[in-house]
Amino acid sequence: MTGISDDVRQRQQADPASRNQLSVRQELQANCFAGVWGYATAQRGNPDREDVEEGLRAAAAIGDDRIQRMGGQGVHPESFTHGSSEQRVEWLRRGLESGDPERCNNF
Repeated sequence: MTGISDDVRQRQQADPASRNQLSVRQELQANCFAGVWGYATAQRGNPDREDVEEGLRAAAAIGDDRIQRMGGQGVHPESFTHGSSEQRVEWLRRGLESGDPERCNNF
């Protein structure tokens, strides 16, 4: 049995042109899984609303588009490896709101 990372590497080797796109999909799936974890811990009283908002801000802050802008570059989606700020927030929120890892499958 292979994990998600192994599957992504195999797909990238089979189709090098899809390398960045597959990396973005894997990263967004990881954001969603983080949200699922957040959902599960919220059932036990953690994290609180402030923690959730901080997590959403952090996801937005590390979007490839924002990082490129901060570096004085234009935004080049074809070079993204982690997804845009909007995508990262969307996938984190998907996990936070659903708590369902099945909703994280983007492959």
